[in-house]
Amino acid sequence: MKIQQHLIMLIVGTTIGLIGCTVGPDYVPPDLPRLPDAWNTAATEGLNEGNAPIQTWWTVFDDKALTSLIERAENSNLTLREALWRIQEARAIRGIVAGKQLPQVGLNGEVNRSEASRNGFLGGLPDEFFEANNSFDVGVGASWELDFWGRIRRQVEAANAEIEVSVEDYRDVLVTLFAEVAFNYVTIREHQERLRLAHANVDGQEDTLQLTKDRFDSGLVSALDVAQADSNLANTRSLIPTLERNLALALNRLAVLLGTSPGTLNHDLSDQVPIPTEPNAVTTGLPADLLRQRPDVRSAERRLAAQTARIGVATADLYPQFSLNGFLGLQSTTAGDLFSSDSVNWSIGLPIRWKLFAGGAVKSQIAAEEARTEQLLANYERSILLALEEVEDAMVSYEKEVTRRARLAESVDATQRSLELVLTQYRAGLTDFQNVLDTQRTLLVREDDLAASEGIVIKNLVDLYRALGGGWDPKAAQQPVPPVPADEVTLAMEDPSKATG
Repeated sequence: MKIQQHLIMLIVGTTIGLIGCTVGPDYVPPDLPRLPDAWNTAATEGLNEGNAPIQTWWTVFDDKALTSLIERAENSNLTLREALWRIQEARAIRGIVAGKQLPQVGLNGEVNRSEASRNGFLGGLPDEFFEANNSFDVGVGASWELDFWGRIRRQVEAANAEIEVSVEDYRDVLVTLFAEVAFNYVTIREHQERLRLAHANVDGQEDTLQLTKDRFDSGLVSALDVAQADSNLANTRSLIPTLERNLALALNRLAVLLGTSPGTLNHDLSDQVPIPTEPNAVTTGLPADLLRQRPDVRSAERRLAAQTARIGVATADLYPQFSLNGFLGLQSTTAGDLFSSDSVNWSIGLPIRWKLFAGGAVKSQIAAEEARTEQLLANYERSILLALEEVEDAMVSYEKEVTRRARLAESVDATQRSLELVLTQYRAGLTDFQNVLDTQRTLLVREDDLAASEGIVIKNLVDLYRALGGGWDPKAAQQPVPPVPADEVTLAMEDPSKATG
């Protein structure tokens, strides 16, 4: 009895002593090249580097309709719902892996009646051997892999990082979704304005056509003026169907982003309102904020952490694997004796598995995991550079379009004055109709370009906020959880330690 106790103490002590040994490298966030202290474009073009309201960037436009659409998209977008369920999948996989750290217990039972063949190879035995017999078995089996080298712990570490990857991927979808909603909303308002201008030009050109007809009837001009005015009017009218088509496409796209059928937003957004305008000052934060704010950069770093843990999983195969197996059961040929002490049967074992020779497969697997880790390290560094590039490009695009818009506005003002003068001169017979045509065509193009530029300015600003990773708040340290039930999309928040513990 004392020997058994000492043996149990030895096994428990050895287990406790070895259970803390974890092979493979511990993850350490990589040292990266120093980020620039300031944005190159901001320093040259005057964008502010103060605290940027990028977590709720859409509020800077002070547009209630846009804010409402973004809130609706957050609650009903199907791509976002898909990303939410990928988080749930990652958490479930983590539970599968973590379950390996605990003993696996199963209950087995069987009732059997059998009779041996008299003509079989046992035919020489006494007759009573061939009588039908009953068998009753019930038992509990257990197995427990002793994680001496931390193989399972590394798997759990990798699974925890994969949960965080799925959360960052969800946030990346959120950032893209909000930007796409705003982009399409601005496109709708832009095309509504361009349609208004096109119709206004049609009205003006109809008046001009009537003017040429009146002058023709009076014998002051030839039929050529009438034909040219009619051609110009028809050309302007031909632009309207294209603008209406693009407006319908943007409305349909926005409806789908909100998880509804195309056409459902046509009535809600039918009233024409001005294109949103940019705030007086645009703040962008600092380059170092990208590492904290951009979900794709954060996701790349978490993928690197998960892959680093898999090196330890592969390394553990260099060492023997120990398990504890046990069985406790009852077996009897009669049901009445099944629960008697004589029916008890049990076993306990300590199986050992060790790949002493595998043709170099284990070391090759370790080398493969290390190579994958280096790949993800390069991908992480590249994601940072691409993020910096996107922000700089967005800044340049925004600033240059603001300048272009200002020049277009000056051109529109000058062309409108020119049209008034040339019409006055034409009525007085001081100029030919070609000057009227040229000025009207120029005004149509300039007004349309200006309206398009006003939309581009705002869309470029939206793209800047997207490049900065705007749309969620890292200070909140919150994680989304999938909706329950599945057909009701709600965004609850959960303590991150519960998700990764």
